[in-house]
Amino acid sequence: MADLVLFWHRRDLRINDNVGLNAARNLSSKLIGLFCLDPQIFDRDDIAPARVSYMVGCLQELQASYQQLGSELLIFHQSPLVIMPKLVEALKIKTVCWNLDVEPYGRERDRSITEALQSQNLEIQTYWDQILHAPSEIYSGSGTPYTVYTPFWKNWIAKPKAAPLPKPQPCQGLTPQEREVATKLGAIALPTAEDLGFPWQGELFLAPGETAALGKLQEFTHQGILAYGDQRNYPALVGTSCLSPALKFGAIGIRTLWQMTLDALAINSTDAATNIHTWQQEIAWREFYHHALYNFPALEQGAYRQQFQNFPWENNVAHFQAWCEGRTGYPIVDAAMRQLNTIGWMHNRCRMIVASFLTKDLIINWQWGEKYFMQKLIDGDLAANNGGWQWSASSGLDPKPLRIFNPYTQAKNYDPEAVYIRRWLPELKSLPTKDLLSGNILPLVRSTRGYPQPIVDHHTQQQEFKRRYALTKAPQES
Repeated sequence: MADLVLFWHRRDLRINDNVGLNAARNLSSKLIGLFCLDPQIFDRDDIAPARVSYMVGCLQELQASYQQLGSELLIFHQSPLVIMPKLVEALKIKTVCWNLDVEPYGRERDRSITEALQSQNLEIQTYWDQILHAPSEIYSGSGTPYTVYTPFWKNWIAKPKAAPLPKPQPCQGLTPQEREVATKLGAIALPTAEDLGFPWQGELFLAPGETAALGKLQEFTHQGILAYGDQRNYPALVGTSCLSPALKFGAIGIRTLWQMTLDALAINSTDAATNIHTWQQEIAWREFYHHALYNFPALEQGAYRQQFQNFPWENNVAHFQAWCEGRTGYPIVDAAMRQLNTIGWMHNRCRMIVASFLTKDLIINWQWGEKYFMQKLIDGDLAANNGGWQWSASSGLDPKPLRIFNPYTQAKNYDPEAVYIRRWLPELKSLPTKDLLSGNILPLVRSTRGYPQPIVDHHTQQQEFKRRYALTKAPQES
């Protein structure tokens, strides 16, 4: 009889193109999956209801996929540190496999579980799955991690990329007796997001599960990617892949994603190649931030640059609340925040605009915005979110030049007909486009439409930020 192998799912909620799952199936024909609803994660105060709802939907499809393979995915609402040793012992599991993570909590949890399982006479196998290259593969010539994107990209793109992996072969699951053992240990039916305390009433920005993710990828690489470089910065257009939630939870394999870009390059003209290469560079930006968090785990707790570790932020609570609610008086900023609050997602160009506004106009600590995003985003990912916020705040890696976005210029450049602004600020939809873009809206007009005056003056606050920046500049950066 084949030995039982356990595969522990975390951020890889799919069966196709899954490095660890594929390897686990090659070890034995008797294979089961495990997913733990970890209280250490769900008890945090930065969990977005939309993100939980999407995750649950992915798990529903994953359970069905396991059944189609002839096996099962066990769900436990317990810490993996508690349940895994018990499960291994009770079911006489011989091998446990999982895919690695770059986040500090995930890495520490992996170390603790490895220690807890070492006394149980079993084999542990781990793999890199969520990125195309492990952090140890992309170092500078001096053997150190990259802190600037461009040289990282040059090294990263020159390395060969692994091909997508096939779906695992059919396998055996638990016997009725073994299933009863798992139930006694606490295996449960998959709860809803509402059961978990995170009700989400709206539609999901992307339908959950790997079937929907693959369909979205195919649609994008056959059409959207061909104009990606031209359209990606315009929030009124559907110019991006919209796959960020699937990448966050691993509902699609990164090798599948990369292969589709190669397929698109092979069948399209050289004119389209520039757009495709631009999307490839965005994939590399994702990996740059993942490698950065792995190599510099202290990024989770604060600024990378010494200058910003004790920066004199204003941190006006009333201004922060106005920013959160989309009531700053700056139409492009408010439209973006209303989008986030309504659908749990925000266009990437707008993420940069509102982050610059919070840090450079309101002079509020970027960590406040980082946390608010995680409380709302369906695709909230520590590495990408932290990297984006520190880039906007000028506190992180690859920080030069000092970037300060003018919200009016951004609106004129990227929402020139104010379509996006009108979509999310319906109280202003009848106003002339030039007024929506310039912000030159008369106080009486604002008042009659229930729209606030600007809470700060961009020019004044920009100069104030630069003054504080100059005063706190670290000696080595002078």
